[in-house]
Amino acid sequence: MTAALHDRVAQCLADADQRYTENRRLLVNAFLAKDRPMTVPELVAVIDGLPLSSAYRNLSVLQDAGVVTRIATSDDNGRYELTEGFSGHHHHHLVCEGCGIVVDIAASPTIERALRAAARRATQDHGFAITDHRIDLIGRCATCQR
Repeated sequence: MTAALHDRVAQCLADADQRYTENRRLLVNAFLAKDRPMTVPELVAVIDGLPLSSAYRNLSVLQDAGVVTRIATSDDNGRYELTEGFSGHHHHHLVCEGCGIVVDIAASPTIERALRAAARRATQDHGFAITDHRIDLIGRCATCQR
């Protein structure tokens, strides 16, 4: 599975006229190993020798190519994760407005059906071509509530 995933990442980057460099491969591997949204400082901490500036630059390329997505949080560090097409699971997020932690959650089938129906209506009403959806539920984690 990992080899096939790396082949797909390489193809997305090639389609964006970018190469799948060693640092980009290390970033993708870090996401696969942690399986959660991570900040740039967290990524740099788990990838030996990766400079902060290189991490930001390469994440930008991976984001532009559709490999990773950035989750905005209330703290100074956004979190990054593999897009659904590469992570293999559809999910949404709980985002703590206190500490910025992001937790993946699955929406119920009822909510997902309602979202698909709303997307169809929006497409019909506004001529907008919807390609994806995200739900970030903002609040305070158990630690920040104390």
